[in-house]
Parts: sequence; C-alpha cells; structure tokens
Amino acid sequence: MNQLATITSKKQLTLPAELFRKAGLRIGQKVIVSEENGRLVLTPAERLVEELAGSVPMPKRWKGASIDRIVEQAKDEYFKEKYRLK
Repeated sequence: MNQLATITSKKQLTLPAELFRKAGLRIGQKVIVSEENGRLVLTPAERLVEELAGSVPMPKRWKGASIDRIVEQAKDEYFKEKYRLK
C-alpha cells in the first residue's frame, strides 16, 4: 500500500493513520530507522530487543527478576554512580 506523506522543515514525518494502524504502531513507541537499498525501514524497538534476547548472558543478580525490576535497578545504579548518590 502506497500513501503520500510530507516531510516538514523540522525533518519530521507524519505517518498516514491507516499505515500506522496496519503496522501495529503505538503513540510514543520507539522505532529503529534504518536504510536498506535506498529505502527507509521502521522497526519497533521492542522487536530488536526480542531478536537479541538470549544473546547476552543475564547477570546472576537479575536472574528471575521481572524486566520492570531490572530496568528500575539498572537506572538506580546508573544515577547513583553518575551523581555519586548514597
């Protein structure tokens, strides 16, 4: 399906609603934009995470934890180190 869209002066593109729905995208969702043979390809970031799942060993301290807990703990550790918080 081909539909016309316009790129703004800010280099932003609004996706036609029908293509947005058909692709199963959500407002606020992160996508990977890549170039393949002169075409731009949008891939939901979650799909990349799913494809990479299992390719990196899980640290022992996170085994069995939910992804939400892992993300929270990782952010806490990062900001404590970055800002030298106790």
